[in-house]
Amino acid sequence: MPLYDHKISTLDGSDDSALAEQKGKLALVVNVASKCGLTPQYEQLEAIHERYADRGFAVLGFPCNQFGGQEPGTSEEIATFCSTTYGVTFPMFEKVDVNGDDRHPIYDELVSTPDAEGTAGDVQWNFEKFLVAPDGTVVQRFRPMTTPDDPAVIEAIEANLPS
Repeated sequence: MPLYDHKISTLDGSDDSALAEQKGKLALVVNVASKCGLTPQYEQLEAIHERYADRGFAVLGFPCNQFGGQEPGTSEEIATFCSTTYGVTFPMFEKVDVNGDDRHPIYDELVSTPDAEGTAGDVQWNFEKFLVAPDGTVVQRFRPMTTPDDPAVIEAIEANLPS
């Protein structure tokens, strides 16, 4: 099933079809956390979201508490943290599991994509990134330590922007 066809609520719980609204855009799907050493990546995520939004691109954030309990907050607490600390304007979705028996179906599809070294499988940590084409197919995977403004990420975004 193409990624954009999955039902998932926004962080505020108001819309379970919000992912479908992203269909036709290039998206960088990221599992995020508020209390992680990589949390400052929010700043770079917001910057690339703003830089390419008018060209059919969006960052999509999926909070996850599976790695060291680093996203313990409620949806409201997560939203407040993201907006006040990092000025996040990109779409944020409900908290999900990205690994294990309760893994959200979106991540069932994402984790089958190998990274640059050819390794697929479970998400390694917070801020793992998946570049998803406008048709919902996964184009590329970037591990957590690859920052959103890394030249490889920017090059992949620019090469896959919708025409």
